[in-house]
Amino acid sequence: MERMIAYCGLDCLQCPAYKATQAGDMSASAKVAEAWTEQYGEGEKTFSAEDTMCDGCVSESERKGIYCGLCPIRACSVGKGLENCAHCEDYACEQLTQFLDFASEAKKNLEEIRAQM
Repeated sequence: MERMIAYCGLDCLQCPAYKATQAGDMSASAKVAEAWTEQYGEGEKTFSAEDTMCDGCVSESERKGIYCGLCPIRACSVGKGLENCAHCEDYACEQLTQFLDFASEAKKNLEEIRAQM
């Protein structure tokens, strides 16, 4: 099974924003934006379809979803030159642990990578 594991352990290929972007489906991107607004908008923030455009957190493309572009986990890994957090000597730091507490699939992916190292 092909995967694109983000720095945090999520599989970009399973992300609805990534899927919509790769399909060039602006209607699907708009639905993702609507869902993000409902889940994360905190009453004031609204997301647009353009905010969801993403070629994957680890891609060399400049096109990153708004969350990927602002993600402190991604910024840390990029700054350390890591493939993902599984390769970090500080695994699992407090910031990553807080994220993994609600992203069990990401934790599973990172643990699988660490087991193969």
